[in-house]
Amino acid sequence: MKVHKNDDRDAEAIAEAATRPTMPFVAIKSEEQLDLQALHRARERLVSDRTRLINQGRGFLMERGIRVGTGRHVFQKELARLAVEGAADLSPRMLLLVADMASELDVINDRVAAIDTEIKALARTDADMQRLMEIPGIGPTIATALVAAVGTGSSFGKGRDLAAWLGLVPRQVTTGGKAKLIGISKHGNRYLRKLFIHGARTVLHLVRDRTSPITAWADALKGRAHVNVAAVAIANKMARLAWAVLTKGERYRPNAMSGL
Repeated sequence: MKVHKNDDRDAEAIAEAATRPTMPFVAIKSEEQLDLQALHRARERLVSDRTRLINQGRGFLMERGIRVGTGRHVFQKELARLAVEGAADLSPRMLLLVADMASELDVINDRVAAIDTEIKALARTDADMQRLMEIPGIGPTIATALVAAVGTGSSFGKGRDLAAWLGLVPRQVTTGGKAKLIGISKHGNRYLRKLFIHGARTVLHLVRDRTSPITAWADALKGRAHVNVAAVAIANKMARLAWAVLTKGERYRPNAMSGL
C-alpha cells in the first residue's frame, strides 16, 4: 500500500485509472447545470429546515397536551390559529414562540414557492425538460433536477445504468453460487431518488386512468406488491424512460415502454 500523498503518486494513480476499461468517469457539468443544481440544493435545505421546524413545533405543543393532525398544511394552519387566538394550555412565553415559529414558516414557504416558480419557468424553456415532463410522474422539479445531474444522460450506456445510479435497483448478495436480492441499493443521488419515488407515488394515485400503459402497469403492480415496492418499481421504470427520452432526443412514446 502506498502512503504519503504527493504529485507524482497522484499522477500515477490518474494514469492507472485511465487505463482501466471499467473505470467510471464523471461528466463535467456545464455552468447552467451547476446553477440549476445549486438552486435545487437551496430548495432542499429550505424544505429540510421547514420539516425540522414543524417537528420541533409539534413536540412543543404535545408537551402541553395539544395534539395537531397529521400533514404540514394542517399543522401550519393550527399554528397560525394559536398565534392569533392563543390557548389556555400555553403560557405567554410559549405563545410568543408559537408566533415566531408561524412567521418563520411563512418566510420559508415564500422562499420555497419562489424557487418553485423559477424551476417551473426554467423547465418551460428547455426542450429536454419539456420532453421529460411528458412522462407520467415527472414534473418540473424532477425534470430540472435530472438534467442538472446527468445532462443528456450520455454517461450511461442504458436505462438500467441510470436506474442503478439512482439506487433504484435491488442489491444482490452472492455466496456459494446462490444469489439473493435484498432490497434497493440506495446508492447514488439520494435527492433524485427521493424525487423519483415521490413521482412514482403520484402515478400510483392515478391508476384509475387506464389510458396510459404505465398507469395500467402500475395498477396491475399495485394489486400484487406492497405499495412501497410498487413505488420503487415504477420509479425504476420512470428513470429508464427518462434516459431514453434524454439520450435519443425523442418525445415520450407510451407504447414503447415495454422495451425498457
